[in-house]
This record gives sequence, structure tokens and C-alpha cells, in this order.
Amino acid sequence: MPDRELEILSETDDLWVLNKPSGISLLADRSGAGCLWDQVKAQLGKAYLVHRLDKGTSGVLLIAKTQACQSNLTRAFQARLIGKHYVASVVGDWSARSTRIIDLPLRKGRKSRYRVAGERENIKLRGSTYEVSPGQPDGKVSTTRVRRLKQLPERTLVSAKPTTGRTHQLRVHLAWVGYPIVGDHLYGKPDDPRQRASRLALHCHKLVLPTSDTFVAPLADDFPT
Repeated sequence: MPDRELEILSETDDLWVLNKPSGISLLADRSGAGCLWDQVKAQLGKAYLVHRLDKGTSGVLLIAKTQACQSNLTRAFQARLIGKHYVASVVGDWSARSTRIIDLPLRKGRKSRYRVAGERENIKLRGSTYEVSPGQPDGKVSTTRVRRLKQLPERTLVSAKPTTGRTHQLRVHLAWVGYPIVGDHLYGKPDDPRQRASRLALHCHKLVLPTSDTFVAPLADDFPT
């Protein structure tokens, strides 16, 4: 359990908006370590889960105060009506100046991992879109829009906007097209010095609701660049 207070970015009659820190699971896992939800219940009281962020991912997290709010937001996420904007630091030079689309179906892999439904060597960049041919019939449609924000030494800061919401989508997509996220030892190469970091360099920077309400979380000081 972290010793710092929850960072509340915004509060309405039916919603809390938190800035989730990196390095803590949202829900209890097999490690037995404290989770963020324990702290949410202790500090905020009765609350309802809306969506999830990975343990290593930081940023905007919506927590409903009522079941009605939870239901409305859950339906909006499922209908892809909520704009999700992430910032990631990736290994390599993402040289494209315009937005590129990663349109690669995903399926479950081994040991709690996910993978592209197809072979890595069949991933091709056609125009501005990464595609795989032929894909596997059990793959789920998964699409991410990526653009460069800033070139760094041996790394690139990118904006990533998933239009679908698959588990580990950004991590799998970026790794499979050759730009693994810094600090991601599940899908990257832990022995690559360019990827070593104290945390996963993935941050949910902004969520835009169907009502046009927009919530933004600044990058934390520990975000690897």
C-alpha cells in the first residue's frame, strides 16, 4: 500500500477522477501486496470501478460514486465513445511525422501475455498503417493511432490513442512493430540498456467523455524519458 494520499484531479456529484501512480495494482493480485482499490475504499468510501489501468501505467482513472454513473461510463467505454490519450516513451526512432495506425488483431498468448493474431514477419507497413496478413480467425480487432511528440536520445516520446480497449493493447502493438515501451519487460527486452527504467513509461494523459468533459493528468516526475 502506498504511503501517499490519492491524487484527486477532479470531483463531481457522481465521479472521482484520480491520477493513478505507477507501480501499484488497481485490484488485488497473487502477490498479496496492497492494491489501489483498498486505498480507494479507505479514503473515499463506497466506490464503483469503471475501467482499469495496468499496474505499471499511471494517469487518469475514473471512479464512480454511484451504480448509475458506473453503468453509464461502462457503456460509453464499450461503445468506444470515450477518447483515450496516452503518452509513452518507446525504444528507437519513431521517425514518422504524421499519425500512423497500428491495425493488428490481438489474442491471448502464453503466461498471461497477449500477442498479435498472426506472425511477426507478416506485419507490414502499408502507407501509414501497420497490418498483418493473413491474420488468425480468433484475433480481436485492435486499433491504435500513434504520433511522435519528441525525439529523445535512443528513444521517442509518442502519443498513443487506442480506439479499441484490449488488454495490454498499447504494449503489444508498440512492441510488435518494433518500438517497445521503455520499462516494459513483459513485451520488450530486459537486457536492452535502452529499455531499462525504474517504471513502465506509459501514462494515461487524457480522457474525454461523451459529454466533452475532459480530464488531464500531468506526467509524474518519475516518468522515464
